[in-house]
Amino acid sequence: MPVAQKAIQDSFDVLDVVDAGARRAWRTKGYHDNIESTLGHGRAGEIEADPSSQSNFLNMLSRTLRPLVRRSTLAAVRPISSTSSRHSDALFIHRDTPYNNPKIAFKFTPDNLKRANEIISHYPPQYKKAAVIPLLDLGQRQNKGWTSISVMNYVAELLEMPPMRVYEVATFYTMFNREPIGTHFVQVCTTTPCMLMGSTDILNTTLSHLGGITPGETTKDGKFTVIEVECQGACSNAPMMVVGDDFYEDLTPESTKKILDAFAKGEKPKPGPQSTRQTSENSAGLTALTSKPYGPGEHCLPEFQ
Repeated sequence: MPVAQKAIQDSFDVLDVVDAGARRAWRTKGYHDNIESTLGHGRAGEIEADPSSQSNFLNMLSRTLRPLVRRSTLAAVRPISSTSSRHSDALFIHRDTPYNNPKIAFKFTPDNLKRANEIISHYPPQYKKAAVIPLLDLGQRQNKGWTSISVMNYVAELLEMPPMRVYEVATFYTMFNREPIGTHFVQVCTTTPCMLMGSTDILNTTLSHLGGITPGETTKDGKFTVIEVECQGACSNAPMMVVGDDFYEDLTPESTKKILDAFAKGEKPKPGPQSTRQTSENSAGLTALTSKPYGPGEHCLPEFQ
């Protein structure tokens, strides 16, 4: 294939690989037509025969392609976006800080140490490292709701396992908060069932009522930390949120404000459905299982009684 034609073909191959938009720009700017017209006016033979003409032609082609490829490459880079950051994942990297470093001592209280040993006793001695999750949870509860590097190191020592193995667990599960949280940890479910029932309003109400914070932030007084979470398993009572260990269900913006105000006053509102229904029963009342349940074996075949 002649040098000029091969150069043009290679140029199109480059543009196809980079982005279709660059090829469109190639034609729109008239570069393609200019080169085609140049070759069509008898200069193709001149370019093929003269090495200096080939060099000039290829340099011109390179200057034409370079800005197109650069613009196309930049345009092809997708912006990175994500949901609101979680305290628990913290980029999977630890950096010593005045409030979170290995020099800060941590040990279980006598009661928690007794509880930890009881948990460990459920496992064979050679597999006691399987208790790492409940022990991290116990340490997080003692440490005001978050898992510091000292908590992780202490659990590793207690279970006689490499600290790195504990770090791997603590950074994998989002329930372990690796940064301090507020007194009341508010987790608003925004998965599909709750979203369809208005969880967006619940989340926005929560954030605005607490001073306009964003998900993942703590209020200035240190009382509340708010995050979004995935399904909490209470879809029948959507929308819902978790405060501490308690579920607050069948929420409305008004009931959400009342719950937050109660916690702010040091009170503990009644958990569960905030509507008039009991648990997850039909809003129309009991419509099934209205008769007395039969006893064991009542409807079994004689040979199974």
